[in-house]
Amino acid sequence: MSLNASLNDGDLAAHLAEVAGKILLDVRASGLFSGKSLGKAGDQTANQFLCHALREQRPEDGLLSEEEKDNAERLAKERVWIVDPVDGTREYGEERADWAVHVGMAVDGAPVLGAVALPGAGVVLRSDQPGEIPPAPEKLRMVVSRTRPAKEATGVAEEIGAELVPMGSAGAKAMAILRGEADIYLHSGGQYEWDSCAPAAVAQGWGLHVSRIDGSPLVYNQEDVYMPDLLICRKEHAELVLEKVKAFL
Repeated sequence: MSLNASLNDGDLAAHLAEVAGKILLDVRASGLFSGKSLGKAGDQTANQFLCHALREQRPEDGLLSEEEKDNAERLAKERVWIVDPVDGTREYGEERADWAVHVGMAVDGAPVLGAVALPGAGVVLRSDQPGEIPPAPEKLRMVVSRTRPAKEATGVAEEIGAELVPMGSAGAKAMAILRGEADIYLHSGGQYEWDSCAPAAVAQGWGLHVSRIDGSPLVYNQEDVYMPDLLICRKEHAELVLEKVKAFL
C-alpha cells in the first residue's frame, strides 16, 4: 500500500491540488522558461503528476484532464475525477497570482467534491471543509474576464449597479467569492468541464448558488465536455441575477 492509499477523497483532492501548485511554483522559479513556454512546461508537468497520482490512488475511477487525451471509458464510470492542472495558463505564464489548480470529482454527473489551490495566495479551498463567507457589501462586485468580459456579465452588472472586478482564471474568480473579494461570477463565453467542476463543487460545499445561467444544474462527465456558461453567487442574489440575465440571452 502506498503512503497515501488511506486518504479519503477530500484529503486526496486537496493534497493533489496543493502539491501540483508547489510543483508549478518550482517550475516557474527555475528561471528556465518564460511566457508561453512556461505555461506549456507547467501544464504538462502538473498534468503528469496529477494523472499518475489519480491512477495510482483511485484506479477504478474515471479521469478527465484538460491536458490528457480523452478516454471514452470515463462515460461508463459513476465517479470521475475532472482536473485542470493550470487554470489560467496565461496568468501563470505572466507570473500573476490569479491562476489555480483544479481537482474535482463528479458522481453521476454532479460536481460533488473538489479542491481549488490558489498557489499564488498559498491557499487550498475545499468543498468538504467550508468556511464562513464574508457578508456582501452594499455595492455588489462581479468578477469578469480581464481580457474579454462577456456582454451578459457586463449587462447584468450595469442593471444591478455592480462593480466589475477583472480577474484571470475561472477558479480564481469563483474562489474570490468565497474569500470575500467578489459576490457574483457570471460566465457566458464558453468553458470546458475542467474549468468549472472543482470550483462548482467547492462553491456548493460552501453554500453558494451554482447553476447554468438559465438556472438549470451543471452536468459533468458528458461526451461533449463543452460547458457554455455558469453562475456562482450567494443564494440571496441568484434570483435577481437569473432574472436580469434573461434580457441578454
